[in-house]
Amino acid sequence: MEIKLYEYVGTFAENKDIAKDIRINKIIPSLENSEEITLDFDKVKSATQSFVHALISDVIRKNGIKILDRVYFKNCSDTIKKIIEIVIEYMQDHS
Repeated sequence: MEIKLYEYVGTFAENKDIAKDIRINKIIPSLENSEEITLDFDKVKSATQSFVHALISDVIRKNGIKILDRVYFKNCSDTIKKIIEIVIEYMQDHS
């Protein structure tokens, strides 16, 4: 499954409620069905750390870091890449 985040957040991903909704209604069900997920950040210029945390941290906490073998991040700006790395590092240290 590919999720085009721009359709939900526009150019700036900051709304944690939207991230939570995407996680609960799209990411988790797909992963539970053994599908791979692609989070496409095309046209999204930036994101807050809290948005990315709300999007993926609970998935990592419940399934372990290996779940990221089935989660792909596409078309990420350098800023978004860095935020994703920070959240993943944090989850490795705290899960």
